[in-house]
Parts: sequence; structure tokens; C-alpha cells
Amino acid sequence: MDVAALERRVRTLSGIIPPPVVSRLLELGHEEQVAFQAGRGEWFCALEWARLLGGRGRQEDALEVLAPYVAPGWWTAVRAQVGLLEDWGRVEEAVALARPYARGGGFKLELLARLLARHGRLGEAVPHLIAGIEDPGLATALVELTEGAGLDEEIAPLLAARIPVGHRCEEPWCCRGLDPDTAIGLLARIRERQGRIDEAIALLHTRHITSVSGRDQLADLLARQHRIDELRAYACSQPHGHAAQRLAGLLEELGDIDGAIAVYRHPAHRSRSESDLAELLARQERGDEAIEVLRALADSPGGADDWAVDRLCTLYADQGRPADGLAYLDTLPADRAFPTLRLRLMAACGRLDEAVASARADPYAAAWIVSDLLAEAGRTEEAVALLESQGADLHRTCLAGHLVTLGRVEQAVELLQRHEPEPFVPVWSGTFATDHTAGVPS
Repeated sequence: MDVAALERRVRTLSGIIPPPVVSRLLELGHEEQVAFQAGRGEWFCALEWARLLGGRGRQEDALEVLAPYVAPGWWTAVRAQVGLLEDWGRVEEAVALARPYARGGGFKLELLARLLARHGRLGEAVPHLIAGIEDPGLATALVELTEGAGLDEEIAPLLAARIPVGHRCEEPWCCRGLDPDTAIGLLARIRERQGRIDEAIALLHTRHITSVSGRDQLADLLARQHRIDELRAYACSQPHGHAAQRLAGLLEELGDIDGAIAVYRHPAHRSRSESDLAELLARQERGDEAIEVLRALADSPGGADDWAVDRLCTLYADQGRPADGLAYLDTLPADRAFPTLRLRLMAACGRLDEAVASARADPYAAAWIVSDLLAEAGRTEEAVALLESQGADLHRTCLAGHLVTLGRVEQAVELLQRHEPEPFVPVWSGTFATDHTAGVPS
């Protein structure tokens, strides 16, 4: 099996039967086709077929399905088989399969460590997580897995030693391995669970990067402790708005809806909070007010960003006012066509046939949206014809799903498999994590 080519197809979902189509095949009873394709290098077919067999008590047959993918050491397949073995209660086999790969450290060692910890064998994992503490993922796993294990005072100094006094990372990859901000966050988690809240707060105030993936750890901590005044002051100092979002969310949880609205309308947050305010108003069944908020934003100079227009029109539709959404789109300049939104709103207005005609006439229209609406209306043949009129390869996954619905399985499979992705050549071949190969459980 050409693992590199398989990895490329799985990563790009090109030249392969993707998960939604596999699910559709099984849903419509085409198990034989899924089983057949599983033996021909179709990974998602193999995975779902193995899960199905395992659920029917045919575990050995399931392992045979995965064997050609696991044999060359392809990590995606190894990880999947480890998960299945664990689900079946065959933990020792899962550990034995994962252990050799864990010698490479990083996320492979993390998988083994979490597996061991889930089954009462944390003591086996901790020494190796400590040895790999320079890896952010392993350090995070170490802190998470040892909660309540009485090891906080052993781990805390290891993290503190990786927080240089006065150092700030001014560029990406300044500090390789466990960067100071991550170490601060992990040490703060330990202090919080020890009940040393003020120390945790003080630590988090020393971070350089305060928000990661849309979350602010200090804001979350202050919210959990119901230190609302401190959270309010902190939110006013943070330009990204995530602390304000957490404050408003807390007030909403406490039933203070007016207070939550006031947070979003505060001058310190308002430039970044219209969408959140609209969502809050909509949740409170104040849809007309939510629309007013987004309409005011979209009508402001430079305010009609794509996300704002999309949210406004979606809200119009959710409030049963799709015609108003279309009317708004008509006010925009000709170069701001938003064909996807327009088609959705036309269909919501009961103008499905007109939407179909528009999709056929406009090569840039999102015809797949109209095709799905046609299929929902029981007009799947028309959905297929629409997509084929724009070029089968352009919407191949969506088209394949409709073909499966019509029972044209071989045609769907051929369409998907003929689109082989180009080989990927990485620009940089270094590593971002330390290679921890010593001392892995054996």
C-alpha cells in the first residue's frame, strides 16, 4: 500500500470516497460496496466497515479489514485500531499496539499516556510525560492527567523553571518547545486546583498572549470564581473581546440579561461585539432587535463585511423574513452579489424553481445549495442534472451523494476516485517539538 498517496488522498479528500458518502452508502444498505471498497484502499470505507463489524461482534474480521492499513505503520490507521481495541475492552492489545510508536514522543506518546491513564495506569505514564515536558502537548497531558493524583508539588517546579523572568516572545517560534505562555497557563491550572486562586490570577496576568483559539484562560478563571468586578475590569483592558464575551456569557447564565447586553454595548467592546450581541438577542427571542443591531453594523461605513452580511441575512431567514433579506441584498453594489445567500433566501421564499434557474445561469453560483434543496424536496434527479450542468468534478462530493440516493453507486464511486490529488512537497522539513525517545514504556 502506498501510504504517502493514501495520506494525501485522506488529507485532501480527493480521489477517495469521503465520510459523508460512506455514511450514505451504509444508510441505504450498500454494505457490500463499502466492504469491497475497503479492500481497495478506500480508508473511510475500511474504517466504517471495521466499526460496523466490531459492533456486530466480529472483531477479528474488523481487524483483518484494518490490517493492510496498519501493517505499513500508517499512524492514522494505527490510532483508529487502538481506539477500536479500547472500545472493545481489549486494552492490553491497544497498549501493545501503541507502545512502539510512542517511542517517537510527541502526540504518539500522548495517545499512549492518555490510554494508560484511562485504565488506572497513570503511574506508568507520568515519568515519560515528565521526560517529555518540553513538548507542549505532553506538558498539557501531564497537568490534565495528574489532577487529583497528589503530584502537583512535583510538577509545579518543572513548569516554573520554564518561565524565564522578564522574557517576552516577540516573534513566532522564539521559544521552541514549551513556550513561557503555555507554561504559565499550565502552572496557573495547578494553582487553581490547589485553591491558590490569587497566585493563579497573578500568573495569568504575566502572559504575553492572552487569548488562544478564541478563549482567554484568565477570563474563564475569573468567571468560574464569580469574580465579576475583576472580570469586568479585565475585559475593558483586552482588545480582542474574548474576556468581554465571557463576562456577558456569565451574566446571561446568572439571568442578568440586561447586564449582558450592556457589556456588548459598552464603548470598550462595541466595535467587536455586534455579532455576539445579535446572537444574545436572538436567543432571548428578541429577533427584531438582533436584526437592527446587524443592520446598523452592515449599513455603517465599511461595515458590510462578508460575515456581517451573511449573519444578517441568515437572521432574516431564521426570523421568517427571507424577503427582507433579499431586499437588503438588492441594496448592495453589483460587485457584492452574494450568490450563495441569494439562492438560500430565494428558496426560503418558496422560489425554488427560480433559484434553480439562477444557479444554472450563473457559473459562480453555489449550485450545490440548490441541489440539496431539490433533493430535500424529492427532486433528486433534477439536483443531479443541475450539478452535472456545471461540471461533474466541480461539485463531485455533493453530486456523488445524490447519485448514491438514486442507486447509481458505481457512477458515484467512479466520479470520486478519478480525482487524484497532486503530490505535496513541504517547504520546511524541520520539527517543532523535541524528539523524546528515551525511557518510553517497553
